[in-house]
Amino acid sequence: MASFVFELSDLDQTLQFGKLLGELAEPGDIICLNGDLGAGKTALTQAIAKGLQVPESCYVTSPSFAILQEYPGRIPLYHMDFYRLSDSTEIEDLGFEEFFYLSGLTVIEWSIIGGTLIPDSSLQITLTINDNLSRTAEIDFGRGSWETRLHQFCEISSPL
Repeated sequence: MASFVFELSDLDQTLQFGKLLGELAEPGDIICLNGDLGAGKTALTQAIAKGLQVPESCYVTSPSFAILQEYPGRIPLYHMDFYRLSDSTEIEDLGFEEFFYLSGLTVIEWSIIGGTLIPDSSLQITLTINDNLSRTAEIDFGRGSWETRLHQFCEISSPL
């Protein structure tokens, strides 16, 4: 299984999925989130933060203008948003790719802008808004161990 597609019918399911990702995250992991504005990338990241045990006092917001926010947790959370960047050369110029190799979890919104800078081991999630306001989540497991870690989740979730 190289990819998996399923539906997140409401915010609760999105939050449960995100929390699971945070609980399963290991040092050095990268989760890439793509999808239109309003697709739920930041909501998913907030839930990932809960799974990482980021303190409630640290409100996780979209770093659209700051581009990078760092939060303490079981392992550090490096939350990036590439929406305002034009291409991967800006990411290189800012030195953000160094975070991909640190001992925390890097979550990148609009990661598609990162192009080939994004390691092959990253978990790629694309969220699409459906007519009924549910979300379709398409997961590409990459070359890391995410497929193994999410195996049980995929077994009990209904694929589309």
